[in-house]
Amino acid sequence: MRAFVFVIGVGLSVLASAVAAASTQWRQYSATIEQSRWLLSKNTPLHCQLEHDIPNFGKAIFRSQAGKALNMDFELAMLRLPDHYGLAEVLSVPPHWRAGEKTKAVASMKLLKQFNGDLPKKAAWTLLTELEQGFSPTFYYADWYSPYDKVVAALNPVQFPTQYQAFSHCIAGLLPYSFEDIAFTVLSYETGGDQLTRESRRRLSQIADYLKYDTDVESIELQGYTDSFGGRWMNEQLSVQRAQKIKDFFVAAGVAADKVQIEGFGERRHVAPNETSLGRAVNRRVVLQMAKP
Repeated sequence: MRAFVFVIGVGLSVLASAVAAASTQWRQYSATIEQSRWLLSKNTPLHCQLEHDIPNFGKAIFRSQAGKALNMDFELAMLRLPDHYGLAEVLSVPPHWRAGEKTKAVASMKLLKQFNGDLPKKAAWTLLTELEQGFSPTFYYADWYSPYDKVVAALNPVQFPTQYQAFSHCIAGLLPYSFEDIAFTVLSYETGGDQLTRESRRRLSQIADYLKYDTDVESIELQGYTDSFGGRWMNEQLSVQRAQKIKDFFVAAGVAADKVQIEGFGERRHVAPNETSLGRAVNRRVVLQMAKP
């Protein structure tokens, strides 16, 4: 009797395992060779973006933006966003014709409720390197909408090299500063006039280069100041003159005049003592502030 019960128990266990195995379904998403497209969707000195469509699943996006340091991030934009927290294992899968090559584990990607998946700089660069070598970065995770399904989404390296080369050229041409780096800038002046210091002339040129490409800048405020040498009325006029000259420079560079507002405060609102030449140099300034919507 015990043997009979044991056999029945083992049989039920095997049956349960078989049912579980049979009920697990792999839903696979990947572009075919004919469908595989890579697109350099943004190509400016401010923003480089390389995209790849995964049919019926979503899109893979690599991005790099202007800034002091080289940056890169990856986003897996999904048509059906996660409904709860999870993890996707990211593997680099060799093509079938490279027999003997091993699949490589790249990263674990967090999946947050109602958010696309993303990877930081190092992992993003690794994916690009694997694609360049003909591998397929592939994402594996349990489906949050079905207890029976596992999802596999893969990037196809076909058509990748040409667009990756263009993407790399775009990255090499990114400006070495971002909006945050220049949105608040203090421009300094030589004594007794509206001549910027050499460093401030260089800074102003950088800002003008940036404004050629960022059409989202909504407003530019210019506030002019002087040191306390000279008459108060003359200093107020000089502060306005300094701000106006900066505005004229921006307008000549293509910025709409109605976006630029100027104001002169003369020798008011000192930020350093006027008793020393160093303090007066600090007070001779135009404060530039830019805003976006």
